Amino acid sequence: MGIKVGIIGIGNMGKSYALTLDQGLIAGAELSAVCGRNTQQEWVTTNLKAEVKFFDDENAFFNEAKMDALLIATPHYSHPELAMKAFAKGMHVLLEKPAGVFTKNVIEMNQAAAKSGKVFSMMFNQRTNPLYQKLRNLILAGELGEIKRTNWIITDWYRSQSYYDSSHWRATWKGEGGGVLLNQAPHQLDLWQWTTGLEPKRVHGFCHNGKYHDIEVEDDVTAYVEYENGATGVFIASTGEAPGTNRFEIQGDRGKIVVENNALTFYRLTQSEREFNATYKGGFGKPECWTIDIPVAGENTAHQGIIQNWIDAITKGTPLLAPGEEGIKGVELANAIYLSSWLNQTIELPVNPDFYYEKLQEKINQSVKNYR
Repeated sequence: MGIKVGIIGIGNMGKSYALTLDQGLIAGAELSAVCGRNTQQEWVTTNLKAEVKFFDDENAFFNEAKMDALLIATPHYSHPELAMKAFAKGMHVLLEKPAGVFTKNVIEMNQAAAKSGKVFSMMFNQRTNPLYQKLRNLILAGELGEIKRTNWIITDWYRSQSYYDSSHWRATWKGEGGGVLLNQAPHQLDLWQWTTGLEPKRVHGFCHNGKYHDIEVEDDVTAYVEYENGATGVFIASTGEAPGTNRFEIQGDRGKIVVENNALTFYRLTQSEREFNATYKGGFGKPECWTIDIPVAGENTAHQGIIQNWIDAITKGTPLLAPGEEGIKGVELANAIYLSSWLNQTIELPVNPDFYYEKLQEKINQSVKNYR
């Protein structure tokens, strides 16, 4: 008998997680119950073991299902609320990204998690990718020296109008609370900080709502950030470009690392640029640079790897790869970018949670589609 896991939310990702658990792909865990709309019961009956209980009532699910742990795969707004409900019931929690829509209730969720003492993880599946793990290790080991600049262009999230039209809650302030920043790019907002060890202190964002689609939220974003050490960064995301680009570039005192096309290239200086600048007397010279293709070994276990890590943390005390409390970092940054764009001014982090919530409510009240 393993950890009894329940899943709430049986959409695309919820179905995938249910099958992963039900098919015994997660050691030490078993799927015991799922909660979704009554229209999804047929899928559950057809695809999952008979022992898996189905609920279409949230309260009955929390009160009657036999669960030690809960995996949450519902729409964004409900994430903190459901997590706090699970913590109050003494359950461990694995939360689909993003951690929430606004930091006000994400802070409350983190406090509830700490108070509960339960294992809390985020579904940041890209942290299992050996490419980003290697990048993080190189940077934190000091191979790049002090970081000067970061630049991530992530525009290969192309989405058609039919995608947005497929669900009435998509791409609305009431239904999702944002667009490309909250739906497609949370993994990159997380990795941007996780791999570099840097968190922006100031941001100026430019969000273009419905630039390429008939939607009310942003489908094109450019954000400029500043770090405490004087480094700067740019983050560009869009769902309206084809073909898109996914290129992450980190410039440091000892060279530059580029992540693109599933490859890691290190343009390594043989000496510090600052040292060269201070000592070189030859005019137009520049530091010697070696181009190194960094080998990346290991399997990208993706979502399954995060679920297994969460279960191992519960049963064996294994350190979490994606601690739940870290989910607030990406939400904080997204909130700052939105607020900066709305007010057309540079925003200092952390964002005032009450002020952002107030401004978000204004957007929700102007929402064309009456979702929530």
